[in-house]
Amino acid sequence: MDLVPALQEPLKKVLGPATAKVMAEHLGLHTVGDLLHHYPRRYEERGQLTHLADLPMDEHVTVVAQVADARLHTFASSKAPRGKGQRLEVTITDGSGRLQLVFFGNGVHKPHKELLPGTRAMFAGKVSVFNRRLQLAHPAYELLRGDTEGEETVESWAGALIPLYPATAKLESWKLAKAIQTVLPSAQEAVDPLPDSLREGRGLVSLPEALLKIHRPHTKADIEDARARLKWDEAFVLQVALARRRHAETQLPAVPRKPGPDGLLTAFDDRLPFTLTDGQQRVSREIFDDLATDHPMHRLLQGEVGSGKTLVALRAMLAVVDSGGQAVMLAPTEVLAQQHHRSVVEMMGELAEGGMLGGADHATKVVLLTGSMGAAARRHALLDLATGEAGIVIGTHALIEDKVQFHDLGLVVVDEQHRFGVEQRDALRGKGKQPPHLLVMTATPIPRTVAMTVFGDLETSVLDQLPAGRSPIASHVVPAADKPHFLARAWERVREEVSNGHQAYVVCPRIGDEDDDPKKGAKKKAAQGEPPEGDAEKRPPLAVLDVAEQLAKGPLQGLKVEVLHGRMQPDDKDAVMRRFAAGETDVLVATTVIEVGVNVPNATAMVIMDADRFGVSQLHQLRGRVGRGSAPGLCLLVSEMPEASAARQRLNAVASTRDGFELSRIDLEQRREGDVLGQAQSGARTSLRVLAVIEDEEIIAEARQEAAAVVAADPELTGLPGLRTALEALLDDEREQYLEKG
Repeated sequence: MDLVPALQEPLKKVLGPATAKVMAEHLGLHTVGDLLHHYPRRYEERGQLTHLADLPMDEHVTVVAQVADARLHTFASSKAPRGKGQRLEVTITDGSGRLQLVFFGNGVHKPHKELLPGTRAMFAGKVSVFNRRLQLAHPAYELLRGDTEGEETVESWAGALIPLYPATAKLESWKLAKAIQTVLPSAQEAVDPLPDSLREGRGLVSLPEALLKIHRPHTKADIEDARARLKWDEAFVLQVALARRRHAETQLPAVPRKPGPDGLLTAFDDRLPFTLTDGQQRVSREIFDDLATDHPMHRLLQGEVGSGKTLVALRAMLAVVDSGGQAVMLAPTEVLAQQHHRSVVEMMGELAEGGMLGGADHATKVVLLTGSMGAAARRHALLDLATGEAGIVIGTHALIEDKVQFHDLGLVVVDEQHRFGVEQRDALRGKGKQPPHLLVMTATPIPRTVAMTVFGDLETSVLDQLPAGRSPIASHVVPAADKPHFLARAWERVREEVSNGHQAYVVCPRIGDEDDDPKKGAKKKAAQGEPPEGDAEKRPPLAVLDVAEQLAKGPLQGLKVEVLHGRMQPDDKDAVMRRFAAGETDVLVATTVIEVGVNVPNATAMVIMDADRFGVSQLHQLRGRVGRGSAPGLCLLVSEMPEASAARQRLNAVASTRDGFELSRIDLEQRREGDVLGQAQSGARTSLRVLAVIEDEEIIAEARQEAAAVVAADPELTGLPGLRTALEALLDDEREQYLEKG
């Protein structure tokens, strides 16, 4: 019998319902196995103290430090008007930096007795800033005594290295450590997923030994052994899942689609006013080779903003129409679908007028289908799809509805893949008589390792050349708090661009029509003399509606300013975009709805307000909306964050390079991988705990090769029960579906 049940034991039974509930709700841990795979974030050595200077803002941290001094203050407040309010301020030090701890009200008595100067302890809490100094408000703490009175504490921290776990406010690191000590004996029963030959060939320790060493290391070498082994587990099991999926796809039938010698594609190429870049030709060949095979293409096309992905995708669609099939392009928003439809019809000219007077011989119909279309137009479009009259269909997720029938669906192109749920892609692919070919496009450049990890089931094509004629974009950070005159100059630059006949975007993180503002409560508290709790000092992000009004009345008075955001009616959005594209609007104040696909060559300047609130890839995407014509582009990143902050470093990185692949690397190194993979993996909790996608590039590439060999030899993994069990655990239901559907 398989020995896994010990690891499948619910935590409720082992640790009691209260602790188990917190672990499930806050950390997603449900079984003994989950808890054993909750690895320490780092280790503290006894006698060595944490670097207090490096603490991240707004994060829940655990530090080991020594009390330098403790002072009790009394003050008057609404609750204690006679000056009876009490505040205990404790300063802790690690020898280099200092950190303030504050306790209020009745919470001061216990720490006042226990946290005497010279005492060493572990402290856990959320790092905030008060009066420009780092502090922890009401931290939980555990004294590190060396005497008999604290027998239990010393016992639980036996060994020279103290593991510090990713914790939450409800469950401190040391409580997690105690819980893990309780279940650690079960690690002996962990079934090893790695084939023996692979483990021995690479000199890796067994899984039970790795679990023991990661939670109770005696030396740093123990930690290295454990991490090396656990990284292989993660990389290998994930790559096996992807390899099995690639294998399954090659078993599916598909209709080969080859363009005719003098058909629609040839006619289209003949009317192009420019020649394709080498990159576009190379990627087109890769796609046409895939389309000609009798199993479905699964290709990821990633390219820099403006590298001409749409043109490459359109040529693939025309090749499919040539061979008698239909091609559909799925866009994430109506604005983008309309934009794609307009540019495809423009590029094709009379070739898009199939069935109309004046249409060319090889012409086909290009149909738009979105949710906000009127009933008559919609009926007409649906009819064109069902009869095959429309060779090319462009639309939003309205294409996925049950009513939509295709005559012969041959190719699905998904634009901006990361915005679509797997179910949506799957539903669309299900509309073909046989599985259609799939081309996934993204303008967010993805480092090779992430592509191997997240899209490991797709073959990848990269367009990294920009077409001739694209203008350079200058990017600068505008430190609005330190140097307000820089911001004034930014608006002057916008006026200069407009007076030269160009247009500008201003991007804000929020719309601004929300009723309730979470920050009001904080302001009220501050007014009553109560100290803010870290977050209260932050103002809400700038909003489109407020900024547009201020600009129109202030620095941009006299210019034609319009707004665009996601809560507007589709027709209004389209009207605003049309006016902007036609040059009737000088400045468009918008949310990130303009992030992808919006193409207005005359727009040369972009000011991004509160730029620190956006991710690196998002800023790169937004910046790609300017400099699309012959005039050079300008992108100004406005931020109030202090110069030394991580947010400002991120903005400096964006300003210093136009290379999207380099930026996505920086982005990944700065964010925790989970955010990147979690988002791509349909929102499921990422399975990567010790594997770092950037640092462990070699392991991922080797694991991919090993996995392909294992799956080729034994697709069902009949000879590897341990690996099958690990796959089931990795692919909890949600991710199983994700990988199934792709």
